[in-house]
Amino acid sequence: MDRVDRLTLQQLRYFLAVADTRHFTRAAEQTHVAQPSLSKQIHSLETELGAPLFSRARGNIALTPAGEALVPIARRILADVDIARHEIGELAGLKRGRVRVGATPSLCVSVFADVLRRYHISYPGIRLQVQESGSRDLAKSLLRGELDLALIIVPPEGTDPALTTQVVLQEDLVVASASPLVNRPAIRLIDLRDRPMVMFRQGYDLRETTLQACRAVGYSPRLAIEGGEMDAVLRFVEVGLGVAIVPSMVLAGRNLTGTPIAPPGLRRTVALAHRTDAPPTTAARAFSKILLDYLHTLG
Repeated sequence: MDRVDRLTLQQLRYFLAVADTRHFTRAAEQTHVAQPSLSKQIHSLETELGAPLFSRARGNIALTPAGEALVPIARRILADVDIARHEIGELAGLKRGRVRVGATPSLCVSVFADVLRRYHISYPGIRLQVQESGSRDLAKSLLRGELDLALIIVPPEGTDPALTTQVVLQEDLVVASASPLVNRPAIRLIDLRDRPMVMFRQGYDLRETTLQACRAVGYSPRLAIEGGEMDAVLRFVEVGLGVAIVPSMVLAGRNLTGTPIAPPGLRRTVALAHRTDAPPTTAARAFSKILLDYLHTLG
């Protein structure tokens, strides 16, 4: 092991106290340690560095060239430690820091914005970084360490074991349309066979869910337009280009009708995910709590 690796912060503090006072007894009083203990630590420091730090001619304490060289280095090391301690303390108190969170577009336009607002009000010093993407892309970002947390849709085959997930929401899917579709409480998927459908882009979770559900009852949907994100799909439906299967909560504030799907219906499971080998930070755990509290208020 390199000699410098065995240095201690306390030795550096004792060294600077002697360098500043040029007196071992006064340095011991200043650092609240017995003078023999301080002298022993200074001697150990000199031994580790392989050079004397002080000359002691006729009772006068002076820095040697090695001591002169060590002074700015020791001050910088101790200053950096104090800065690190301060910053970590600030983070522990949730006064500063960063949380990187992700969510699917459907969640970004529904619950996520309110959660972000509540978190920012509670912890204004924490910087929020948001990634909006499909669940598959969010899972990849989590595994690469680019996100701390993400709200993802749990696929039928389950999630990667390298991710730890907590189910936070079960969403009913409905058929969004510009005008009412049927004169009954729910519509069967087979009844959408001849209706033009607005479809999400490739890789979008709702796209796969819709296509699989339609195929399960015997047809492939007739696509009027495809390739959009959530906002675009809802707007296309509003102008009458077709219908779309979406989570019910994204229709709030839209000039759209949401018709429930007849039993067994369609639902999707939303989970909060993080890397299994990287427990969430204090700031990320606080975000999780605000998210769960908010979802609880929604019932």
